This record gives sequence, structure tokens and C-alpha cells, in this order.
Amino acid sequence: MDLKVETIQEDHIHFRRVRPRIRFYSTKTSDEITSEIKSRIRSGECNCQGQVTSNFATIYPPVEEQHYWSPQLTITLEEDDSGTLVRGLYGPRPAVWTMFVFFYSIIGFATIIVAMIGLSFRTIGQPANILWAVPGLILLFFSLYLVAYFGQRFGHKQMTRIHRFMEECFGEEIEAV
Repeated sequence: MDLKVETIQEDHIHFRRVRPRIRFYSTKTSDEITSEIKSRIRSGECNCQGQVTSNFATIYPPVEEQHYWSPQLTITLEEDDSGTLVRGLYGPRPAVWTMFVFFYSIIGFATIIVAMIGLSFRTIGQPANILWAVPGLILLFFSLYLVAYFGQRFGHKQMTRIHRFMEECFGEEIEAV
């Protein structure tokens, strides 16, 4: 019976992007939200850790359970007349994200340089065999995207656990887009 309840609870949690987001309004103030998150993290019942400051929080799995693809949720809180706008972004740790940006930049830069050299050779009537590297670099670019996508799959259970923690803090289902 408990297994069926577990499955039903996960039915609304679908992460469709490499870096899913949450965005919703809460009737609670940002101080109430941050104190709720702090108290749940300190209680140890949630199996999550985090850092919380005013209007900002980062939630992640316990250090002993973290692996290379472990996710974290970064939350910002903005108060206005209709309540508190809660925005969250799921993603890898900053070091992993920086590494991917670095590799994307290197591949993009290499593609531009190879294309410029190849087109220069074509302009002066020389053979431009170097242009055959452009499709390879584009393929490398897309394969790096697939690595990030499948890396997210490795951290999916932890991401679901963090998402459930946030739902418990707010007492409602939160849709990730």
C-alpha cells in the first residue's frame, strides 16, 4: 500500500529540462519561508542540507550522499503586494556547471576558428579540408549536451527528494517546468 502512495506522490514531479525551474506565489512572507526552511533543515528529518539567508536559499543532498551529478536547488524570494514570489533553479553544483560552460566555450571558439581558416582557404582558392572538422565539433557540442542530460538522470532521485522537501515546506504541490 505504501508503495502505491509513493508512486502517486511522484506522478506530478516531471523534470523536462536540463536545469528545471520552479516559480509560484506563496501567501507566506519571505521571513516565514526562510525560517521554515531553516527549521526543517536543522531538524534532520528531511535528508537535505542547505544554506539559508534572507530572500535566498540553496538546498542540496547531504554531503555523504553527494556524487559528481548531485543537484542543488537555488531559491530566491521576492515580496510584493500579492505575496512572495518564489523562484527556484535546479542544477548541478557550481563547479560542474562552470566546467560545462568552459567546454561549450572551447568547442564554440574552436568551431569559429576552424570555420574562419577553412573559409579563408576557400576564398584564396586553396583546398579547405579543415572544414570537415566543423561537423565533428558540432557533433561534440551536442554530445556534451547529452552528457549533461544523462548526468541529470543520475541525480534524479536526489532532485525529487529536494523537490519533495520544498513541497513539505510550503504545504502544496509545486510544478517544475
